[in-house]
Amino acid sequence: QVQLVESGGGLVQAGGSLRLSCAASGRTFSSYGTGWFRQAPGKEREFVAGISWSGGSTYYTDSVKGRFTISRDNAKNTVYLEMNSLKPEDTAIYYCAVAHTYSLPRGPADFASWGQGTQVTVSS
Repeated sequence: QVQLVESGGGLVQAGGSLRLSCAASGRTFSSYGTGWFRQAPGKEREFVAGISWSGGSTYYTDSVKGRFTISRDNAKNTVYLEMNSLKPEDTAIYYCAVAHTYSLPRGPADFASWGQGTQVTVSS
């Protein structure tokens, strides 16, 4: 089992930036793909970004391309989500997750473990 703890959320004005972190413990983090999801009130959980075990492959949903960057530091067992040019529609609880395999995860079914989430609120 792996335990995931997100941090870095908060309140920011539109156009601002935040950097989310997700610290992992337990299962060998560096061997697995990871990703970030978000869930806004009244909406389904959305797969926002994914990264392979090495960091060599990444995925972004269309609405965040060019604004968000996912990265990882396997030595620190941590995955990051750099969020720039934030918009009110980015407001959600953001969750990190670890995949079943080492490759780039493609969707929710590829993930095995989830964090508790961190709130991101973007004011207009």
